[in-house]
Amino acid sequence: MDTTIAIQVLPVTASEEDLLRIVDAVIAYIQSTGLHYVVGPLETTVEGSYDQLMEIIKNAQLICAKEGAQSVKSYVKIFYNPKGDLLTIDEKIGKYQ
Repeated sequence: MDTTIAIQVLPVTASEEDLLRIVDAVIAYIQSTGLHYVVGPLETTVEGSYDQLMEIIKNAQLICAKEGAQSVKSYVKIFYNPKGDLLTIDEKIGKYQ
């Protein structure tokens, strides 16, 4: 593991119900990747390789559009260390769970 991302997708929709349905579809996709992730109230954090996570960022946008979003705003934080020396999600927040 050399990368951690935090991604927040904000699909532009006609209703809050549609927004939540689309965000749920993105989270289901992240879950299907088998990578370790944590859903928070404002963003989802995922850890893996750089290439895997860039694919997740790309696909999150495409899923929103496929699910009917008029457009999508995404906020992404990326922590990349080519040496792979990262604190894991569990190391960062485990003591608070």
